[in-house]
Amino acid sequence: INFCGFFQLYQQGRLCQLGSEFCELEVFAKVLRALDKRHLLHHCFQALMDHGVKVASVLAYSFSRRCSYIAESDAAVKEKAIQIGFVLGGFLSDAGWYSDAEKVFLSCLQLCTLHDEILHWFRAVECCVRLLHVRNGNCKYHLGEETFKLAQSYMEKLAKHGQQANKAALYGELCALLFAKSHYDEAYKWCIEAMKEITVGLPVKVVVDVLRQASKACVVKREFKKAEQLIKHAVYLAREHFGAKHPKYSDTLLDYGFYLLNVDNICQSVAIYQTALDIRQSVFGGKNIHVATAHEDLAYSSYVHQYSSGKFDNALFHAERAIGIITHILPEDHLLLASSKRVKALILEEIAIDCHNKETEQRLLQEAHDLHLSSLQLAKKAFGEFNVQTAKHYGNLGRLYQSMRKFKEAEEMHIKAIQIKEQLLGQEDYEVALSVGHLASLYNYDMNQYENAEKLYLRSIAIGKKLFGEGYSGLEYDYRGLIKLYNSIGNYEKVFEYHNILANWNRLRDRQFSVTDALEDVSTSPQSTEEVVQSFLMSQSLDGQSS
Repeated sequence: INFCGFFQLYQQGRLCQLGSEFCELEVFAKVLRALDKRHLLHHCFQALMDHGVKVASVLAYSFSRRCSYIAESDAAVKEKAIQIGFVLGGFLSDAGWYSDAEKVFLSCLQLCTLHDEILHWFRAVECCVRLLHVRNGNCKYHLGEETFKLAQSYMEKLAKHGQQANKAALYGELCALLFAKSHYDEAYKWCIEAMKEITVGLPVKVVVDVLRQASKACVVKREFKKAEQLIKHAVYLAREHFGAKHPKYSDTLLDYGFYLLNVDNICQSVAIYQTALDIRQSVFGGKNIHVATAHEDLAYSSYVHQYSSGKFDNALFHAERAIGIITHILPEDHLLLASSKRVKALILEEIAIDCHNKETEQRLLQEAHDLHLSSLQLAKKAFGEFNVQTAKHYGNLGRLYQSMRKFKEAEEMHIKAIQIKEQLLGQEDYEVALSVGHLASLYNYDMNQYENAEKLYLRSIAIGKKLFGEGYSGLEYDYRGLIKLYNSIGNYEKVFEYHNILANWNRLRDRQFSVTDALEDVSTSPQSTEEVVQSFLMSQSLDGQSS
C-alpha cells in the first residue's frame, strides 16, 4: 500500500478524505506495516484526532467487532487477528490513545482464551503485559493488579508444560504500577526481579523500559548511584538503537530529568525535560497525552528552578498547556489532572505572594486553593487517605493556608502530611524533611513558636545533609529560617554561626555541579548492558548481606 499517497493527503490538508481511508481497518492494518514511516504516521494520525475524526475509537471498535465475528473460525484466522491486534494496539498505545488500545488488547485476550493450548498461552501473557501498560498509562490502577495475576496464571500453565515466558516486561510493568501507587518498597523489589530477567536477545525496548523503571525505583529509595548508572545506560541505549528523534528516547529523557531533579541538579533537569518535550512535540504535536505529560514535567522543574528568582511565566505556561491538553482529551475527573493542577496551584501561590495588588493576590490564592482541593479529591479517590500522593496534597494545602494566613488550618495539614509520610517512608525520608521544614517555617514566621520551629529546622537539616550532602539546595531555606529565628529571640551568637554556615553553603553550591552538559554525559556508555545489569544485581546481593 502506498503510504506516500496518504501522507500527501495530510500535507494538502485533505483530512476528511484521509480520515475515511484510515478508519477502514483493512487499510490501516496495511499502513501499519510501513515501520520506517512510523513518525510520519503519528503526524497524520494526530492531525485527524485534532480535527475531530475519532479514528482511534473507530479502529478499536472495528477490531473488536471483527474479533466477535471470528470467534467460531479456526485457529489460524484468530492467530492472524491477534497479530493485527498487537500491531494496532501497540500503535494506539505508543500514540497515547490508551482507552482505545485497551479495547483492542481486551479483544485479543478474548480470542486467546478460546483455545487452551501453549501458543495461545504465550499470546495471552503478551496481551496481559500490553494491557497492564495501557492501564498504567491511563491511571486504571485498580485493574492493574488483576491483569498481573492473570498473566501469572498463564505463566504457571506454561511452566507446567516445560515452557518459559520471559518475565522482564511483565515485572517492569508491575513495577510501574506499584511506583504510580507510591508502593515504593514493593516497586523496588519487583525491579530487582525484572533486572534478573534481562537476557541476551530480549527486545531493546523491553531492556530500556526495565532500566527506566528500576532507575525510578532507585531514585525514590534514594539509591542515587544505582539510579544514575541505570538511567544513563537507558538513555544511551535508546539513542543508539532508536535515534535521537524517537519517542522511546524521549521516555528515557523524562526519567533522566526525574533523576537529575531528585539529585538536586535542577538546571540540567530543566534542559533535559525541554529536550524531551521538543521530541514529543515534533513526533506527536497537537493535543496528545505524551505532549501533556512532558509539559507538566517541564512546568514543575521550571518552578523549582525559578523558585528563588520568582520568574514563573515559563513554568505557568507549561502547566496551563498540560491542563489544556488533558481536559480536551480526557474526562474531567481523570487522575492525570491531579498532578497538573497541583503544579499550577504551586506556581499561582508563588505569583500571588509576590503580587502587590491585594485583590489580585486574593484571587490567585483562591484559584490555587480550588486547584489543590480538586487534586486532593482526585488523589484520595484513586489512592485513599494513606498514600504519599495524598500526603503531598495535604502538605501543599498547608503551605497555601499559611499564605492565606489561616495558620491553624495550615498546621493541621502539615501535621497530617508528616504523619502519613513518616508511616509510609520512615522518619528520615526526603519527603518527611520537606514537610518538617514547612511546619518549622509556619511556627517561625507566623506563629512565634520558636522552640518547636528550632527543633524541626534542625531535623530537616539533618535529613537533607544525610541524603544529599552539605551542598543540598533545600538547606538554604532552613538556614535562613534559623537566622531569622535566632534574631527574633536575641541569640546573636547563633545568628553569626548560621551566617557562616550559609556562606559556606553558598561556596559549596558554586562548586557542586560543574556545568557539564547532562546529554554529553550519556553519549557513550563505558559498560555493556550485561555489565550494567550484573553490577546492579551484584550490589543488590551485597546490600542484602550487609543489612
